[in-house]
Amino acid sequence: MPLEQMVLIMSPRKKTKESSLRTRLMLGAAVTVSLFMLALFPALQQVFTVALEEAIEQRLAADASALISAARISQGQLRMPEKLPDEEFDILPARQLGFIFDPQGNLLWRSRSSLEVKVNYQPKYDGRSHEFLRTTDSEGREYFIYDVEVNLLRGKSAAFSIVTMQAVSDYQTMYDNLRQQLYVWLGLALLLLLGFLWLGLGWGIRSLRSLSAELDDVETGKRASLSDEHPRELLRLTRSLNRLLESERQQSERYRHSLDDLAHSLKTPLAVLQGVGEVLSAQPDNVEQGKALLGQVNRMSQQISYQLQRASLRKSGLLRYQVKLKPLVDSLIEALDKVYRDKRVEVTQAFSAELRVPVEQGALLELLGNVLENAYRLCIAEIRIKAQLTEMGCELSVEDDGPGVPKHQRERILQRGERLDTQYPGQGIGTAVVKDIIDSYGGQLFVEDSSLGGAQFRMLFPLN
Repeated sequence: MPLEQMVLIMSPRKKTKESSLRTRLMLGAAVTVSLFMLALFPALQQVFTVALEEAIEQRLAADASALISAARISQGQLRMPEKLPDEEFDILPARQLGFIFDPQGNLLWRSRSSLEVKVNYQPKYDGRSHEFLRTTDSEGREYFIYDVEVNLLRGKSAAFSIVTMQAVSDYQTMYDNLRQQLYVWLGLALLLLLGFLWLGLGWGIRSLRSLSAELDDVETGKRASLSDEHPRELLRLTRSLNRLLESERQQSERYRHSLDDLAHSLKTPLAVLQGVGEVLSAQPDNVEQGKALLGQVNRMSQQISYQLQRASLRKSGLLRYQVKLKPLVDSLIEALDKVYRDKRVEVTQAFSAELRVPVEQGALLELLGNVLENAYRLCIAEIRIKAQLTEMGCELSVEDDGPGVPKHQRERILQRGERLDTQYPGQGIGTAVVKDIIDSYGGQLFVEDSSLGGAQFRMLFPLN
């Protein structure tokens, strides 16, 4: 739409980014729980590694005990049976490896399963009883080693180092599987915990939803104040809002009463001045002075009415309205048809019967009354009223087939006291009242050309 075809009365309000308190709390909790799980994973992995190594040590200690049980001392020489009790040391494919060393570190015996293993390990016969460690063979393969010192064999003095080994790779698959299971179980635990947190936060902020619902009822006029049926953490807020609501009501009442009192107190002086003006107008010598006086008195009366209208149509900062449009339009058309019955104006209504406008009923009635009265007065025979809900808000327009408003005059007619149709009586404040009402609701007003040939007054009200 060309910029010169409209007059923008009020710039659009800036959109505020809304965020859910529950979502923000959930995001914070999710980050905290995720960091906790990331810190817990290596701890659990370390616990499992320690437990696994302890189990391996016990297994190798049991294998060493089997070797000690099988060993014999004959004529000061170590004798091992041809077949060990533990077949893992007797069968070639067995992974458990067994060695026996003398105090000087010389290898005296080794299990057949260790014949192909080249482990460069020298036991330390240092009186430490036993030790558990790791070592690497010539090909880089890592082994667990359990080394135990023996001083007596079947009651005979004998000093040997019994060494059992097992490849670390035998447990690598188990270790990898555990890591995968830890990932899976911790991931499932994280999802489950986040689900419980989401439900818990929903239950925790249920009172906030209840408060929000009560605020909606206050805004729509269904209730006058907030209840005290909220957690004690919110009671101070609700009571402060109730005081604010009551203060606003009282201030609005005082404001209206003060203006009513002022208007009432001025009626008598204005009536006296009007009477004086009429007397002067009847005198040939004072006709001009009388007309000037009557004009000023009428202007003062119009200004008082205008200010009273502004006060009564003042929008509350805490209340929100939704008023059906069609009943108001029908009542205004019925009244204006009687006033302008000689014109036989045809009015077309292009909007849903259920459409609601976010404006207080009295303000909407005053706004439409002024706009429709101007359309009836200036049209030739046709008026069209359109309304619809858009992404921008509620759009309402009134068109006529009259002379229209010249582009260079559109801004002027929206100023209080300015009129183009000077042949008709009035003080030119009707359009200013329309502007004030739209301004008070954060709306926009556009004066444009109508497809009917006259003027179009298009009004846009935000829904929130």
